[in-house]
Amino acid sequence: MTTANTLRSRLHRGAALTALVLAVGAAAPAFAQDTGSVTLDDVIVTAQKRSENIQEVPVSVATMGGEKLDALFAGGEDVLALSSRVPGLFVESSNGRAAPRFYIRGLGNTDFDLAASQPVSVIMDDVVMENVVLKSTPIFDVEQVEVLRGPQGTLFGRNTTAGIVKFDSVKPSQVFKANGTVTYGSYGSWTAEGGVGGPLVEGKLAGRIAVLGQHRDNYIDNTFTNVKDALGGYNEYAIRGQLLWTPTENLSVLLNAHNRTLDGTAAIFRANILTKGSNKINGNFDRDAVFYNGGANNPQKYDGNGESIKVDYDFGGVTLTSISAYETTNGYSRGDIDGGVAGTGPGFIPFDSDTRDGIDDLDQYTQEVRLASDTEGPLSWQFGGYYFKSDFLVTTDAGFNKATLNHKNTAWAGFGQVAYQVNDKLKLTGGARYTDDKKTMTVVGSTAPEVSVSDSKVSWDLSAFYDVTDDFSLYARAAHGFRGPTIQGRDIVFFSPASVAKSETIQSYEVGFKSELLDRRIRFNGAAFTYEEKNPQFSAIGGATNGTLLVNADKGQAYGVEFDGEFKVTENLLLTAGYSYNHTKIKDKDLAVAVCAQCTVTDPLNASGQALVDGNPFPNAPKYVLNFTARYSYPIGDGELFAYTDWFRQGYTNVFLYQSKEFYSKGDFEGGLKLGYAKRDGAYEIAAFARNITNEVNLRGAIDFNNLTGFVNEPRIVGISISAKR
Repeated sequence: MTTANTLRSRLHRGAALTALVLAVGAAAPAFAQDTGSVTLDDVIVTAQKRSENIQEVPVSVATMGGEKLDALFAGGEDVLALSSRVPGLFVESSNGRAAPRFYIRGLGNTDFDLAASQPVSVIMDDVVMENVVLKSTPIFDVEQVEVLRGPQGTLFGRNTTAGIVKFDSVKPSQVFKANGTVTYGSYGSWTAEGGVGGPLVEGKLAGRIAVLGQHRDNYIDNTFTNVKDALGGYNEYAIRGQLLWTPTENLSVLLNAHNRTLDGTAAIFRANILTKGSNKINGNFDRDAVFYNGGANNPQKYDGNGESIKVDYDFGGVTLTSISAYETTNGYSRGDIDGGVAGTGPGFIPFDSDTRDGIDDLDQYTQEVRLASDTEGPLSWQFGGYYFKSDFLVTTDAGFNKATLNHKNTAWAGFGQVAYQVNDKLKLTGGARYTDDKKTMTVVGSTAPEVSVSDSKVSWDLSAFYDVTDDFSLYARAAHGFRGPTIQGRDIVFFSPASVAKSETIQSYEVGFKSELLDRRIRFNGAAFTYEEKNPQFSAIGGATNGTLLVNADKGQAYGVEFDGEFKVTENLLLTAGYSYNHTKIKDKDLAVAVCAQCTVTDPLNASGQALVDGNPFPNAPKYVLNFTARYSYPIGDGELFAYTDWFRQGYTNVFLYQSKEFYSKGDFEGGLKLGYAKRDGAYEIAAFARNITNEVNLRGAIDFNNLTGFVNEPRIVGISISAKR
């Protein structure tokens, strides 16, 4: 239970954050905003570690920023809100707000262990967030999100066989900038976010500080203990400070320090909300109630911080960049995993399962150094080196046994990329990276031998970009990626040995186009891709007879398309839409995995009763993703009334390696709406919003070793928001 003093402290913190946000909005001179243009603004990305127009990059990349991000996070949702909002991107978690799992073009990892390796890399302000807990860093004061689809191993290099999700925060500058937003909605949900920055020493030193506070009341009753509002809420706070020192025209030094604290509820597991033979949510589901005899109401607490320093020095035609970073975090989650009470329900539950998983003393060090040309001319290049080291403890407590594992990972790489403008139409780019990756795992307090894996490989990519006209370009790209071997030791707590997966490699090919039409009122980009993985790493999660096992399939194959479009219909109406189709297939005639305890498996079974998964789609690989936004404004004096809406629809998505009649979703959709008034110079905005406006109940994942347990999306949140910007 939270003490009165702690509650007062949190209320004071929330009030302080709210006051800062509102003060920021009232403080400084207004900025100008173009209100009469019917052409789309340029989109600048750093997909190749240079600032480039998205229309000139030979990579399938999509971006999110501004109003779209503000709307997605208005209800207090975490990074999972990005799922299906970009073609080809899916995000899910069975660990609440603390450990998201990302998938791009169907590639990801369903493993819920806190030491799990992921093929999608998350980059925050040029620093890789390798551990799944670091990937849950709150999204606030962000300038832009970039989603790079396909292998990106040449320049970024940390397990990027699938792609990259890249976050760039607002940076300090010599121009004063301030913004703030407060929201309040259903279940006592509130968010207070703000940032303020500008010159500290004219021409030499600039700073920026940004804060985030998020809260939701507990709203789910525990009907077993007869405690009302026992779980479902959270308190999350984050702060980021940055200093930019530019003592000369040639030197810039950017310091970044940040902290995050989370105290809330882990994932809400709901027993037997699926009926045998069907994937439809049944009457056992109650959004506002659970029946838990274990899990202590599923608490979750995490605290982490990090620091980085980025140094750029221009030697005249060549720039040297150094990025040094350190991240650390600690925390735990606990859950009533079976979602009910054995022998009582809801539905048939054969045994109780109450587990706690925690990460302690995570230390991640990264160092990157690169040289890049910055002169005009047909030839450009960059090359450098990268070092990564992490060391952390993962403890699993299953009630009847507890095990602590020490995971260590050391990797280094050398990379280079060259681009050549052959003529005014054709540009060729090529790059390569050599990576050496080593991981070890030891059982703390045990004489069991150390488990160690290592490998080294070369990743590469080649691309050609051709301007057919000033407004239409074609590109082709081939890329070879590598993800090092991994160790899964969670089953040691269940008296089983650790499992190991050897390295996977991917060969990817894509062709695409970039276009701007109707005098730049339409931006329409697309790509078609195919790839083959050798020895793809999969996690056999749960099942009635096994825990969490790493396996390698012989091959994985996929093909698909993705499209991103914007259309400025009039000065007052903007439409965006995206679509991706993704066909994935496991290719291994002998790969068999344990199946669920109570579901209806549709795969053929071997003599041991395991499912043969040859030909199945990858887990959590949506067949298609369709998303859409629209914004319409009606001018009134120096302001406007506006309506903004966003929607997605997601195709067939299988949850596990095997297929069943229960554990999949199909046709899930969700939408949001925002109605309000805004000053046309951007000074302030007042709006009403609704997230998950139709209150959809979408299956987001499942637990299969005990009963037909599932977990679902966030509830409908309706509220108001006030924002200011100067």
